[in-house]
Amino acid sequence: MSQHPTPATSVKLVLLGEAAVGKSSLVLRFVSNDFQENKEPTIGAAFLTQKCTIGDRTIKYEIWDTAGQERFASLAPMYYRNAQAAIVVYDITKPASFIKARHWVKELHEQANRDITIALVGNKYDLVEDDNEEDGESLRKVSVAEGQGLADEEGLLFFETSAKTSYNVNEVFIGIGNKIPDTSANTTNGQDGVNDHRIDLSSSPENANANKNSCC
Repeated sequence: MSQHPTPATSVKLVLLGEAAVGKSSLVLRFVSNDFQENKEPTIGAAFLTQKCTIGDRTIKYEIWDTAGQERFASLAPMYYRNAQAAIVVYDITKPASFIKARHWVKELHEQANRDITIALVGNKYDLVEDDNEEDGESLRKVSVAEGQGLADEEGLLFFETSAKTSYNVNEVFIGIGNKIPDTSANTTNGQDGVNDHRIDLSSSPENANANKNSCC
């Protein structure tokens, strides 16, 4: 007997952060398991979708990847309005981008959906992974403690990632998916998506690594 596909819960997700912190690279890694060394800056915003299975739930992420340039900042409310989730990204080698991340978190708390799930993401971990401070000054300028401290203070999820190596990228979306309420009112069969991919994730990090970016 044939089984009907599990309806997918649609989740509007917006990425915010300063220019060149790697927002688009994180999305590209998650959706297509790809990385482009010299990616062109986003103009306005880009839209992609990704359908994921997390445990026994299917979530269709509707991802708005916003431009980080200051001239586009005024457009951000148009994208985070009514969003169920947001990823605020900073570059762990650039303190100014962490200050900007604080700004975005504050703005989301003040103006976005009251129940929005926010993940704070320190990207470019690959640049500091093999850092040896004995050889000179570390490239890391924002410590794990600073990132975790902001997350604890503001009630955020927290991750450090590398879009280049894929380190922790899936885990960001797993963490968000596990926080999103399971509602049947906001579902879709996923047939109307743009760039609609599927990736099977598990709430277990070990299984997530095993199935990393198995899109079809």
